Amino acid sequence: MVAIEKPFEFFDVTADVGFTAYGNDLEESFENSALAMFNVISDTNTIGKSKQLEFSITSEDKVSLLYDFLEELLFLHEVEFMLFSDFDVNICKEDEGYRLDASIMGEDIDWKIQTRGSEVKAITFHQMNVYVEEGIHKTRVILDL
Repeated sequence: MVAIEKPFEFFDVTADVGFTAYGNDLEESFENSALAMFNVISDTNTIGKSKQLEFSITSEDKVSLLYDFLEELLFLHEVEFMLFSDFDVNICKEDEGYRLDASIMGEDIDWKIQTRGSEVKAITFHQMNVYVEEGIHKTRVILDL
């Protein structure tokens, strides 16, 4: 196992925000991708873990799975009026692609308690990537603000 120095880092993109997330395995890189996205929306250190939600998704490949995972999180954020700070993901290969089972924790939005960041309008496929480099699983994502 390679030591991960940080779970994610941001990079500059005109009018948007991008991040690269890291993990010792595919699951951890997806969990850290979710953490990065919610650190754009808020400071995850200010988000409690009083509510738990679970969901499953399937996609044809890893990039589509990452996109669908982040889309589902953004949808739940907007529909349930919640912020999330803890992500547990299990990914398995299936005949037609990949299945992701997620258990996420967070709390209702209360901007008196949480730090307000930027509104994420959409996840983009632009330059999205899921890959392994020097034993570290990485994702690359650009968010439309």
